[in-house]
Amino acid sequence: MTSPGTTSTDPTPGFRERVLALVARIPEGRVMTYGQLALLAGNPGAARQAGFVLNSLMGRSDLPWQRVINAQGRVSTHKVGFGDMQERLLMAEGVAFEHGRCDLSRVQWWPDEERAAPPAPLL
Repeated sequence: MTSPGTTSTDPTPGFRERVLALVARIPEGRVMTYGQLALLAGNPGAARQAGFVLNSLMGRSDLPWQRVINAQGRVSTHKVGFGDMQERLLMAEGVAFEHGRCDLSRVQWWPDEERAAPPAPLL
């Protein structure tokens, strides 16, 4: 049994809400990685669970789910049928892809209050 605000894939209560709140803040033309999102949501190592949260949004939410990509700078949604859409949405925001990857050093976003937290930007 889960408590309100959690699902069976939530590593801790409130993880889903923290993930969604972070995704809502990602500026246009910038991206976060699943691992980075999990770290900032308070659950380092829960990148897969962050992906599950975002998978539930695709095509059914106004949140910018497309702005979350994998640590290699690639979209990971091809397997679920949204990869081309995600790339198109990001390119429309100015995120360039070369050989299927974007340059995380240019477009990865960290909230101002979290910039000092990691010793170097985590991919």
